[in-house]
Amino acid sequence: MADAKPVISLDRVTVRFGDQVAVNDLTFSVAGEEVVALLGQTGAGKSTVLNLILGQIKATAGAVIVDGCDPYADYYALRGKVAVSFQTDRLLPWRTARENVELGLEILGRPKNSRSRVAAEWLNRLKLTEAHHDKYPHQLSGGMRQRVSLARALVVDPDLILLDESFSQLDHVTSKALRTDFLSLVKGLRKTCVLVTHRIDDALEMADRIIILAVPGEIKLELTLSGAARNDPAWISAATKQISAVMTAHSGEGAPESADAV
Repeated sequence: MADAKPVISLDRVTVRFGDQVAVNDLTFSVAGEEVVALLGQTGAGKSTVLNLILGQIKATAGAVIVDGCDPYADYYALRGKVAVSFQTDRLLPWRTARENVELGLEILGRPKNSRSRVAAEWLNRLKLTEAHHDKYPHQLSGGMRQRVSLARALVVDPDLILLDESFSQLDHVTSKALRTDFLSLVKGLRKTCVLVTHRIDDALEMADRIIILAVPGEIKLELTLSGAARNDPAWISAATKQISAVMTAHSGEGAPESADAV
């Protein structure tokens, strides 16, 4: 599947905030064209790992490499190579859907005469019809706004796409449809993707590999999914139970959210 050279590599990474350990001696890698889910409940270290990959914070110990660079020290070297979509769409309310997608192209200095056309193409690919391209965020449903957010991430043609709970605020039907559409694009474009989520169904439906994190930012389980397994209801049911048991065992909270619980 993937390129032999990792796009992301974390080697014995620890992050401390004062006396609190957010990530503890964490090692994993993500290969080119791979979709990896970082799954865990609140406080498991998922967001900290995402911020490490984005270069927003520096590891207390260990090494983080993204596309051959230290994302913290070489932050601007990764400009345009990494895109992120968040739990909330973060659309600018004074811009239309099309203009929001154009934003990344503007920042990268792409030609003005092509930006509108390229933005419209990506909105179409995310199945937002032309009738909605010139509407403002408040005129769009939550699912539509998230499609705009994902189009904005993809329009810059990044090597790596990071999703921070991008589907978790949507209802089950809308979330499933958007996951399917987005994954089809990512696989077709041969992109690398890291999905941060607390929802088991997000991970099982999208990921080639699932890394389950628990406090204090340690790997408790890792699963690899084949196409056959993904289409086997018995395997999915067993995997859901296994993942749920691991997450519950390492959390003071209740059982994690799964497809059966939605």
